[in-house]
Amino acid sequence: MTSGNSSTLSVRIERWPIRGAFTISRGAKVEAVTVVAEIASGRHIGRGECVPYPRYAETPEGAQAALLAMQDAIRGGLDRAALQAAMPPCAARNALDCALLDLAAKQSGKRIWDVLGRPQPKPVMTAYTISLASPAAMAEAVATAADRPLLKIKLGGAGDVERIAAVRKAAPRSELIVDANEAWTPESLEKNLAACAAAGVTLVEQPLPAGRDEQLSRIRRPVKVCADESVHDRNSLEPLRERYDAVNIKLDKTGGLTEALAMAEAANALGFDIMVGCMVATSLSMAPAMLLAAQARFVDLDGPLLLARDRAHGLRYDGSLVHPPDPELWG
Repeated sequence: MTSGNSSTLSVRIERWPIRGAFTISRGAKVEAVTVVAEIASGRHIGRGECVPYPRYAETPEGAQAALLAMQDAIRGGLDRAALQAAMPPCAARNALDCALLDLAAKQSGKRIWDVLGRPQPKPVMTAYTISLASPAAMAEAVATAADRPLLKIKLGGAGDVERIAAVRKAAPRSELIVDANEAWTPESLEKNLAACAAAGVTLVEQPLPAGRDEQLSRIRRPVKVCADESVHDRNSLEPLRERYDAVNIKLDKTGGLTEALAMAEAANALGFDIMVGCMVATSLSMAPAMLLAAQARFVDLDGPLLLARDRAHGLRYDGSLVHPPDPELWG
């Protein structure tokens, strides 16, 4: 799939206010800063969005510069296959990969799943994220979302046992995922996992720091554990088989939908459960990930629900049920 020799690439940084604040173990933010790549070819424009992540030394300005450095390559007809070798897996590559896919769909007059020979996405249930706060504040936030079937609870280290108990009491019927964002320690790991098991938590995401998670292979895990910061693309899967039961596939980590689809196949072959995840961003970031949802045990594509507003033609959410994108948005 190529965008043609007359293609031009433009890049911009956008800022989207978050409803309230979004807090995890590494800090809080009040806006989502995204980078949008647009490839114009004739009367068609393909779009892709990414969220550069400071955890991986990414910045919006750095991603914008990396994308602008690809302008000549795009003008020369760079396709998705060549892109995988031209840029490392990163948020910037994700925006460009998704823009190329969107452009290919528009040029063909087909939906992107038909272009790729994949099944049409169906509406799926997404998790809804509760930010890190005190146990009482989190219980209050959970109570307003207790009718949602799947909640993702952000944890942060000290006090997590109390947070888990308070959240479960406030949402007795919801399925719970917890995400520690690398905040637990080897000393607190088993106590916190036991608290999760007692509360009926289904999945614990990234309890220990990436690169220092070997203890997970040495203990009995009473709850399934999912890698997030420890896993990026296909190459990072094999070493994690003894430590994790699931992997969180995010397009900003894999460097685009192209690698994410291949990674999902590899993860399935290795026996991992799959979560398809996201950063806090608009529906333009979520839309490509919908193609992974059919292979995922857990879908976490609630980014637009956390924003004060979404972009035009955004994904349709019926409660926690998220629908495939309209062609006006992407693909």
